[in-house]
Amino acid sequence: MNAATQLRQLLARPEIVVAPGAYDGLTARLVQQAGFSAVYMTGAGTAAARGFPDFGLLGMSEMVENAAVLARSVDIPLIADADTGYGNELNVTRTVREFESRNVAAIHIEDQVFSKRCGHLDGKEIVERNEFLAKIRAAVAARRHPDFTIIARTDARAVVSLEEAITRANLALEAGADMAFVEAPQTREEVATIPREVSGPCLLNLVPTGRTPLLPFAEAGELGYRMVILPGLLLKASIEACDTVLQDVQREGQMPAPRMDATVAALFRRLGADEWSALRQHFQQSHQE
Repeated sequence: MNAATQLRQLLARPEIVVAPGAYDGLTARLVQQAGFSAVYMTGAGTAAARGFPDFGLLGMSEMVENAAVLARSVDIPLIADADTGYGNELNVTRTVREFESRNVAAIHIEDQVFSKRCGHLDGKEIVERNEFLAKIRAAVAARRHPDFTIIARTDARAVVSLEEAITRANLALEAGADMAFVEAPQTREEVATIPREVSGPCLLNLVPTGRTPLLPFAEAGELGYRMVILPGLLLKASIEACDTVLQDVQREGQMPAPRMDATVAALFRRLGADEWSALRQHFQQSHQE
């Protein structure tokens, strides 16, 4: 089944869709193996994995290339960060087609100026409403499969007000977006207000140490959200784990005791080693026959 159709079917169910953030093929596989029904390609994590902060330093081709790696690594739908769409309406058109051709299920496009910043940092700037809405209309028109989900993200809460963010979200839905993403509400009351005042499905972004309260997923679903993304979950955990083991090596002067009781072969099985070995054996047997 097409990944976009998979995601649409998930969103049609009563339970909220929870998509942990991944930034490479390994972390995407870990999300699927943990039993989640969808995975999110974090833009911050994609930049961090290349040695950059989330300051809009990566281009469309780099983001699409990473999305392709994640999408081919899993059997669950991928939602990807497409930043600002990387230019004007023509650039947005190409952006949608490039992500869609990699079997990505959904992307979100935001109203920050280029180059953008992480939604939970200070110093953000946003474009005028009309420019944002033109990009959303272009994105909707560009998709080739009707199930490919266009998510309209607005960062207006931090720059102008929550009211402006809600207005932009509703206008984006009227322009054809399938879901609204109001970034960085700052209180539980604001979190509750968004799905009540936005006339369509809403996404909630939960970032460790970010601006938005980290409420339970069930509560987010009860408030009316249809999807929760967790962009920084594995990125933060990976940095913490790497810092810890490197400090152990420095302190002990030798390889530390493993925290995972798994052989090298077992680790590779999590990346599909058994399937690759079986494929090779199949062709060897075919030749012998």
